[in-house]
Amino acid sequence: MTRERSRRRLRRRDRNALIAASLTALSLTASGCVVVHGERVLLPAATRAEAAKALTAFTDAYNKADKAYDSSLDAPYVTGALSDIDSARLKAGQVNSPSGNANHTPLKLTDPTFTIPKKAGWPRWFVADAKGNKGGDFRWLLVFTRNGLGERWQVTYLTLVAPGAVPRFKTDKDGWAEAVPANAAQLAVRPQELSEKYTAYLKSGGTDFADGRNTSDLRTLREKASKKPGLVRQFIDEPLTHGAYAPLALRTTDGGALVFFTTHHYEKQTAAAGTSVPVPNKDVQALTKGEVKQSLTLESIANEVALDPAGSGPVRVLGRVQGLTSAQGD
Repeated sequence: MTRERSRRRLRRRDRNALIAASLTALSLTASGCVVVHGERVLLPAATRAEAAKALTAFTDAYNKADKAYDSSLDAPYVTGALSDIDSARLKAGQVNSPSGNANHTPLKLTDPTFTIPKKAGWPRWFVADAKGNKGGDFRWLLVFTRNGLGERWQVTYLTLVAPGAVPRFKTDKDGWAEAVPANAAQLAVRPQELSEKYTAYLKSGGTDFADGRNTSDLRTLREKASKKPGLVRQFIDEPLTHGAYAPLALRTTDGGALVFFTTHHYEKQTAAAGTSVPVPNKDVQALTKGEVKQSLTLESIANEVALDPAGSGPVRVLGRVQGLTSAQGD
């Protein structure tokens, strides 16, 4: 057999294989058996029934962990900022009350609504908005995420917002929401830049954020604390945007976005010569390494939710939950 004849036979074999594959795909489509690639096709992150089940599973695990002061009981159900805050809280509780939480009151989340975006690729995620029996009239916003079909839904963000503050979300005819990419440029601030912009604002102020409890009021409180006689307070704020701390955003009906993001904070308290830092409370003591003499450095994580307008205009931080994760005495 000549080389040219061999090449023709190979080309004919490849062409026949391609035709066979095409006919097979056409047959599968005609019979209703279609393979869908989730990494490329827009799909709802979850069904509403799955979302409700995930909320119940989280609440049950959260209550068991809070009652026992045992972070292993809800660790599989939390990640990111909430995991850092929750595990530190439970660790401090366990140190101070090894037998469990004598003041435990089960968390109850009622009247939930689920906003589920249609998106391609992973992570998939959705937002639950519910009324809690703790936190007064504030609404509880929980962001559930997962990175694969075989994984459990975990809560990444948990923030509380005032009644009526949650915006209306853009949805399609089937009620599925729209996820906004982290690099979306049609907003006042790109979601991927919000953490950096916010920490810069806490340090230097500016016009990127609207005045309010979580912006201008927070800066004022820090300024007053820094001027307390005999005790110097220094604040360092850092953006946190990688992995489970990445921002997540939903499109609102006015073209803007509701964005969840994370920040990392340090507060160093240094006593004047001849004095000592005030003794911290028991929970802080439980998370403190070293002996507190001249200084105490507090490390914390915060998760925020903000309304990022379309085009231009200041960003409004609607809610913020900050929790101590560790401390160092010197």
